[in-house]
Amino acid sequence: MVLRFLDRGIGRVVSAGRWLVLPVMILLFLQWPLRDGIKAYSRQANDLGQWLFALMIAIAVTAATRARVHLAADAHARHYRPETRQRIARMGAALVLVPWAILILVAGWPMVWASLAGLEAFPETGNPGYFLIKLAVLLLAGLVLLQAVVTITAQGRFRS
Repeated sequence: MVLRFLDRGIGRVVSAGRWLVLPVMILLFLQWPLRDGIKAYSRQANDLGQWLFALMIAIAVTAATRARVHLAADAHARHYRPETRQRIARMGAALVLVPWAILILVAGWPMVWASLAGLEAFPETGNPGYFLIKLAVLLLAGLVLLQAVVTITAQGRFRS
């Protein structure tokens, strides 16, 4: 029950996160016309695009894992039985993803907290929101950790 709730929650975050690509593309596209044509707001568009991009990537790593389209050395593994592939995925999640995610959460927390407490701004422009880029690192590690828990414990019951 809790595992299914967790899996659905991750799925909702991933589903909502896919829409971030549109504002990122629009902001990247608008930088040149804003800088060259209007001669204003290109830096604001760049800063907003940077933190939306960081958020999008934080979610995209977990989305790729859930869709099984991330980079994987499966030249040989694709010929294994599904049960063997699931066992390898669970072992990889337990031995690689969980320790990595915990390391990032523990080591990154002081830096992110300091940035968040000071509402750190972008260094070049002074625009607010740079702390959101650092917060996206914790989101990335948190989503990876939660997805790893689902992968380890689901035993093929869910899409994870």
